[in-house]
Amino acid sequence: MSTEPETTEEAGPGTPDTRGTREGDADAGTEGRTEDGAAEGAEDGIAAEGAEGAAAEDEGATDESATEGSEGSEGAVGEGAVGAGELSEAEAELAAQRIERERIERRKAEKRGPIASGTKLSGKAADLLAAVRAVESGEKPVATVFTEPAPAPRRPAPEPVRRPQPAPAAVPPGAPAPETVDAVRPVLTEGGAPDALAPQVAAVLGEGAGTVLREDPWQLLRVGGVRPEQADGFARALLGPDCGPDDARRGRALTVWLLEQAAVAGHTALELPTLTAALGRQGVPDPDAAVQDALAEGETLVFQDALEEPGAPAPQDTDEEQERPVRVLVGLERYALAEESLADGLARLASSVPEQAGQAWETVTAGLSGGAAELARAVAGHGLVLHTGGEAARAEPAALLGAARAAGLRAYAACHTPNGRGRLTAYLAASPERQGEATGRPGTAPVEPGAAASEPGDGHPARPAGDPAAQGVVTVSGLLAGVEGPGRDADGALQVDLLIVLDAPQLDVESAAMLVESLPDGARLVLSGDPGVLWSAGPGRVFADLLVAGICPQTVSRVPDPGPLGELVSGIGVGELNQVAAPGKEIVIVPVRDAGEAVHRTVQLVADSVPRAIGVPAGQTVVITPGHGGAAGTRALNSALKERLNPGPGRFGGFDPGDRIVYSPAPGRTVPGVVVKADTDGLHLSCAGAPVVVPRERVEGSVRHGWALTAHQAVGARWPAAVVVLPGDAPQALSRPWVYTAFGRAERHLSVVHGVEQALPKAVAEVPAKPRTTRLATLLRTQATAS
Repeated sequence: MSTEPETTEEAGPGTPDTRGTREGDADAGTEGRTEDGAAEGAEDGIAAEGAEGAAAEDEGATDESATEGSEGSEGAVGEGAVGAGELSEAEAELAAQRIERERIERRKAEKRGPIASGTKLSGKAADLLAAVRAVESGEKPVATVFTEPAPAPRRPAPEPVRRPQPAPAAVPPGAPAPETVDAVRPVLTEGGAPDALAPQVAAVLGEGAGTVLREDPWQLLRVGGVRPEQADGFARALLGPDCGPDDARRGRALTVWLLEQAAVAGHTALELPTLTAALGRQGVPDPDAAVQDALAEGETLVFQDALEEPGAPAPQDTDEEQERPVRVLVGLERYALAEESLADGLARLASSVPEQAGQAWETVTAGLSGGAAELARAVAGHGLVLHTGGEAARAEPAALLGAARAAGLRAYAACHTPNGRGRLTAYLAASPERQGEATGRPGTAPVEPGAAASEPGDGHPARPAGDPAAQGVVTVSGLLAGVEGPGRDADGALQVDLLIVLDAPQLDVESAAMLVESLPDGARLVLSGDPGVLWSAGPGRVFADLLVAGICPQTVSRVPDPGPLGELVSGIGVGELNQVAAPGKEIVIVPVRDAGEAVHRTVQLVADSVPRAIGVPAGQTVVITPGHGGAAGTRALNSALKERLNPGPGRFGGFDPGDRIVYSPAPGRTVPGVVVKADTDGLHLSCAGAPVVVPRERVEGSVRHGWALTAHQAVGARWPAAVVVLPGDAPQALSRPWVYTAFGRAERHLSVVHGVEQALPKAVAEVPAKPRTTRLATLLRTQATAS
């Protein structure tokens, strides 16, 4: 592992870059600095390029001020020239000029002053933004959030000449009816909330949304992004003196809102003491009563799960009931039903496979050896099997898939991302000599990490590979949507004998339940993945719960990830950040002093140093950072990378053709892609080999620039090179799974922009994954005991 020497950069005179950033960004500007040159890294050969931004432009130009030297006697009027109190024509003209100059100076001063937050918006959106920020900063009490007087009406601008437009499309299935949306708008306006929320409110509350919202204003909390203080202000505006913190409607709504926020954090339920404590922090006078009220209304469910005490004897079947410790959990119905349905489906699969494997499975196991044969034997006799291992271990399920299809079985493999689908297809397309140690044959070599099939926007160069559909390789989302993979029978079950799900830790409880419910009796399910990576973006920890429950066979791959990168990541997985020899510059550490330097060095690495010293183009390098906000978050990094790699005015909602993006068609899902164009239909993208059109109203919420990602967005995919940015404010976000995931995204080269000093080894050694409260392991153990 080499360490790049620091450059001789010194902060030079100049004006900091004060160009505006997107809403919500903090400290995204980087200071202008002069650099004394480029210092070549002696050990790694990656240079610190020097002359970019050598002198920041002085944006504060001097004001133009008129000099009136010849008018120095202004106001000195000779006695007797005119009567007292009267002005001559010249004096009146001078006075008028002075007033005009003062007015011009005032206008210039206003332009030079700071721009108030939210002034780039207009109308109700600006009012809501300003109100929210006033509450968050403590400048204004919550009660006045939505009660400000409406701004003066603006004079409408003349309508520009427009080209003929096609007729509006019909309302898509599932969208709220126009009359429902129209009924919501006046209620929002009366409460002081922006009427732009009307479609979201109508979609969440359904038919009669206007009446529901008027009767219970706190139902506004069901709309994503609305916070309790905003809902309180909205309720006060509608209810007046009848509104209070002890309102039962407020307690119910906050209970549901807290459970929804817990789901965003990965929990499928919350323990009762945790929930009541959170309600108390929201100002609910009687949290227990609020929870009971939500239960009585059917908005939440309560569970009592037995606690497994270490070393305690198993319960005996006796006539007398034994008291066992339990935990009381409260959850939302959708996640509770998904978890119970998943547990039932897994138990069904585990018990539906006959003891005799059959001739086809004998053929499969006979044609394999090593780890792949061990996996095949487990699958032949069981309906549910877990398989764990790193990137190189994907060769084992790939070999199983190929052998099963060759034996005539209806076998398919589903990956979490299109990038993962391409990598698995590359294993299948490789010759038997390159199948690696998965087959156990002597003289074989593993498939090169960079041999994955390319997908538009995934950072891989175009390379020939087998057709994923012909090889039986699909994505999880495509399989569930019915656009990839086998068809379904008359009962709606997938027509498969074997389904292998790779990247299994990324399965949330709802997706897993849909997959399991779609499998027919007798089908075999293999869940394969790396237990060290970050868990799913959605609620649940399905793969981890199955590993803990121990209700099915588990096979552990013995195929290590090769090279210095594999050695580094394997050590992180067991809590050790080792010094690894990297003679081929596979790993480079780039120390930085602050966030501004981190952004500068990241752009330098992606655009210049990595392409020159490693041979990986900028388009095949991913940047990974802990969060979206902050001075070195994805927003700041993407802004800097766009300016360097694809500069443009951002005519299409901040995007230009050629921009790398990530598109989120659903919460928790991100697909890489490239901007193609924009027209009246929306923003045209190329994502995973397919054209995508994002309507203009959805662009801001579902499309981001994609040069820099978070580790959660990058999980399930790999790039030839990765630059991991660890700014000084990152330690709180670091954990062993985060570092393991971020460092493991690199196939050939990893650069670490390091500004956290000893926080990195401490996070690897001492900070495990954040716990999630789930019920799946308990449900599985209960069913196993009952059977």
